[in-house]
Amino acid sequence: MTFGKHSPDSKSKIITGSPRSEFWTGVRDELPLQLGVVPFGLIFGMLGISSGLTPLQTILMSSILFGGASQIVFAQLWANGAPPFFVGASVSVINLRHVLYSASVAPYLRQLPLRWRIALAYLLTDEAYAVSIKHFLERPTNPFKHFYLLGAGMALWVFWQISTIIGVFASATIPEELSLGFAIPLTFIAIVTPTIRTRPDLLACVTSGGLALAGQSLPWNSGILIAAIGGVLAGWLLHHFKRL
Repeated sequence: MTFGKHSPDSKSKIITGSPRSEFWTGVRDELPLQLGVVPFGLIFGMLGISSGLTPLQTILMSSILFGGASQIVFAQLWANGAPPFFVGASVSVINLRHVLYSASVAPYLRQLPLRWRIALAYLLTDEAYAVSIKHFLERPTNPFKHFYLLGAGMALWVFWQISTIIGVFASATIPEELSLGFAIPLTFIAIVTPTIRTRPDLLACVTSGGLALAGQSLPWNSGILIAAIGGVLAGWLLHHFKRL
């Protein structure tokens, strides 16, 4: 995550394209990340069924909530019988990262009509943000750059829905020895690493990772909640004191 404000680089090349080319470039750049997304979706599909959700509920969660990490946490907490308030609070805190994503891309999309901003906000997930912010920084003056985010987000959405559905209906046939769980941390490592550009970014990652490891034994996966809050707080504090 990045606590500094992204601003268009005045030295960036002035590159223009077309809505069609921007859309398909977004799709193309998003495809390599699906190597981690597909196993992630399979895991959620299986986990949703094992946690007591129906196939329809599991599939609808992927299309309505559309947030891999928060969906995994929801299913785990639901299976463990956590209080509904704690489930909702955990999912909300984990999804707060999307507020940071929105603040980061807002300078590049604020001129769009409300209907566009609502659609892109729905598609602004981890993997879509990772490729889109890099594209925006390199081509800040491109008037069609929002089509890039649309393409990246739609590619991710389609792969996530398909992999969830496969996971739901193949939950009884996929052997445990495949250990698909490795895809979850690897996916997030691949997303986060390229965005670590400042000391606050690094401190936030190290703090949240350390707290998550230390809190593994806490009930209801509350260590994740503590890690998210601690990482954001650590990064914000360092960024704040650097400005003094």
